Amino acid sequence: MDRPRIAILIPAFREAATIGPVVRAAREHADVIVVDDASPDETGARAAEAGAIVVRNECNLGYDGTLNRAFEKALELGFDFAITMDADGEHDPSLITGFKSLLTEERVPLVLGVRPRKQRFAEIVMGVYVRVRFGVRDILCGMKGYDLKLAAENGGFDHTNSIGTELAINSIRRGAAFRQLDVSGTRRQDAPRFDRRLRANLRILSALGRIIRQDITALTTH
Repeated sequence: MDRPRIAILIPAFREAATIGPVVRAAREHADVIVVDDASPDETGARAAEAGAIVVRNECNLGYDGTLNRAFEKALELGFDFAITMDADGEHDPSLITGFKSLLTEERVPLVLGVRPRKQRFAEIVMGVYVRVRFGVRDILCGMKGYDLKLAAENGGFDHTNSIGTELAINSIRRGAAFRQLDVSGTRRQDAPRFDRRLRANLRILSALGRIIRQDITALTTH
């Protein structure tokens, strides 16, 4: 029987300084797909030099749009599982081993990373609701593992600019089993590339509002 194929999916924007080492470390565990979100620097070239499969957005699509393309590429290439991680080194690539084990050996379809700290006020607010509602401790952690059948069932990774939460939340709503793993790494010193602080807080609260509205709709239609 063929071994299941795993892809590490990395969205990247202006990460030329870190993407090379991240890709090289991740490639010790699985194939790597980097989607360069129209970076003005050498992000894509550095990722390719390090051995990644590189897809480049012609225009800036943001975090969810960039991960959409990563999932599309993984499905196109016939991968069975995907693990998402950040391009800035915040996620320790050695953690991939734990995600792989749960996905491929224990056949857990959804594996959710849990960071040691929340970075923004809105994350704390969203975290309280999602933990009470779904039992998830850190829905906004960028390191997650998926059976790609979940993405196929969802019609893709994201349709609502959910900051990386839609596929996980919808899969849990459909009854997918999940496990949670503590993740660690080196906290970046400069500002996140995909969202500045105020905009990020507003987007998180908007995503939370959609989740709550969907829950209310589900309750009133059953």
